[in-house]
Amino acid sequence: MPFAFTGRLAEVRSVRSTRWRALGLGVALLAAAHAARAAADPTPKDDENAALRERVESLEQTVSLLKRQAEAKDEAEASKGPQPILGAGPDGFYLQSADKKSFVLRLRGYVQTQGRFFANGDTVVPNDDILMRRVRPIFEGTVAEFVDFKIMTDFGQNATLLQDAYLNAHYWPLAQLQVGKFKEPFGLERLQSGSSLTFIERGLPNDIVPNRDVGAQLWGNWRQGLVTYQLAAFDGVTDGGSTDGDNNDGKDFVGRIFARPFQDTTWTPLAGFGIGFAGSFGKANGAPSTYKTAGQQTFFKYGSNVQQSGERVRISPQLYWSWGPFGLLGEWVLSSTTLRIKTATGRNPPDLQADNSAWQLQASYVLTGENASYYGVVPRDSFVPGKGTWGACELAARYGELHVDNDVFHSGFASLNDSARRARSYGVDFNWYLNRFLKWQLEFDQTFFDRGAKNGNDRPAEDVIMSQFQVSF
Repeated sequence: MPFAFTGRLAEVRSVRSTRWRALGLGVALLAAAHAARAAADPTPKDDENAALRERVESLEQTVSLLKRQAEAKDEAEASKGPQPILGAGPDGFYLQSADKKSFVLRLRGYVQTQGRFFANGDTVVPNDDILMRRVRPIFEGTVAEFVDFKIMTDFGQNATLLQDAYLNAHYWPLAQLQVGKFKEPFGLERLQSGSSLTFIERGLPNDIVPNRDVGAQLWGNWRQGLVTYQLAAFDGVTDGGSTDGDNNDGKDFVGRIFARPFQDTTWTPLAGFGIGFAGSFGKANGAPSTYKTAGQQTFFKYGSNVQQSGERVRISPQLYWSWGPFGLLGEWVLSSTTLRIKTATGRNPPDLQADNSAWQLQASYVLTGENASYYGVVPRDSFVPGKGTWGACELAARYGELHVDNDVFHSGFASLNDSARRARSYGVDFNWYLNRFLKWQLEFDQTFFDRGAKNGNDRPAEDVIMSQFQVSF
């Protein structure tokens, strides 16, 4: 029995040994198969590396292509030369050469909508009105770096006028030459731009100063306006008038010098002070002008048979002063003109040298603290109610007078029944600068007259309320 058990045990051990050998062989075969498969197929990590290599190569090709395209574009631009600059800003729309000075074209302009309302109808011819006072597109710029030009038309008040058209050669700041149609360098307030005026309408002295004329002017400024001078020759215009040409040989010669002697001083109260003198001499021909109030109503006119014929002389001392928010402007003008009455019989009375004069004084104060200036107020902040900013506000007052030579009436050149011999004007004005482009004005003017009505009575006073909204760029 023991022998049999021992044999059976040996048999079992033999079977188990065979099984383990078979299992080991299977494991070996599986390992060999896996190794072979691993040798034949890449791992996932190798797949990722290969994909990254392909992507890098593709990106390198794209960058190389883009670089070449950029180089080709640069080469094409270089072959075209510097390109002009097109833009817009505070000074309007502009087109200029790449160097910003050789060639420049700017588009600017301003529009004024005005209302005039005469209180109680107390004027001789009351005329409440809402009108387009000025509609002025402006084209200006530079040609060949040293020649400026300006063209300004006006479509306001149902008319089409050429206001300015001139060239200005400025090779030397002290000796510039301006030719064409532009303002004669004479009246201080007249020389202000219509968009920069403190009051809606200019004062009484502007009735007897020249406006725009055709001519040539030699002018210059020293040390950025410390001293400015103008010497000019024009066709010649009547008091307050403008022209595009001439119908006679008479010409006007105009000179003006204006200085700001303290502009470089460290004492600020006088830094904004300017003073000057203007004068003109020439020969006058043709019909004389009429004189108008702030409300643009005619209060003086010569007889229909009166002509200018002979010498005409004008002189005007003038000044302005600004100190912080305070501004002041004053001028006095004398216009002396030879007048002649032409009669049907040819028996004309003696010629008359009529000396008419006018003056005004304006004072203003910027309530919001900005600086007052002859060139207008620039608000510190724009009108934005949501931010609590309201622009700039200015209050102004003025007084002015115009005197007609008494001999004009005594010698029969005008009638006291329809022309006043003196006008005295008071005005107050409120200006609201919403931003540097928008401006609203409200003004009251009262003008009193000596004579000018039937039977030698005083013409009724003119009370006018004016309002004006302006867009300027």
